[in-house]
Amino acid sequence: MARRLTCPQCQTDHVLRSYPQSPREHVASWLGIAPFHCQECSFRFLTFRMNFDGGKQRVDRREHLRIPVRLFLSFSGGKVRGEGTVMDLSVGGCIIKSETQVRIDDIFYLQVAISDQGPPLEVAAMVRSVTSRGIAFKFLRKAQDDKRLQSFIQSHSRGHSPVPAEEVAHSPSR
Repeated sequence: MARRLTCPQCQTDHVLRSYPQSPREHVASWLGIAPFHCQECSFRFLTFRMNFDGGKQRVDRREHLRIPVRLFLSFSGGKVRGEGTVMDLSVGGCIIKSETQVRIDDIFYLQVAISDQGPPLEVAAMVRSVTSRGIAFKFLRKAQDDKRLQSFIQSHSRGHSPVPAEEVAHSPSR
């Protein structure tokens, strides 16, 4: 029977399966060993899979767990100013709905209203894509270290499974 996968470095269970990135990880994947990364400490590691069924395994290309939200947001950068609604949020970025026209690689200063009582969360972000789903922003490194953002994500991720339905065993290597 499979156990819940935890990060060998920080012991949290906020772990997602990743695509192999190095030659070592590609070879390991042929041997039934999968790469994973921790949402909390960004530690990347390999672990054995049990009862592997390629059709049932989901590999998440995201670095961070996304949580669905509906938060007001305003943003500005250069001569562009806009407002919108944050549809999902992670430590690494967000997707918003907005009528404002933006371009990929534009950098914006975002203000996200994460609570009615406190000031908005202020982060710098870069536009990664613009699709019918919305505008995808990637937070710049300093934003990813923001304690208020991390706290908000952790408090709202309860009940969301950070590990896709995986059958995994121990995590001895990296």
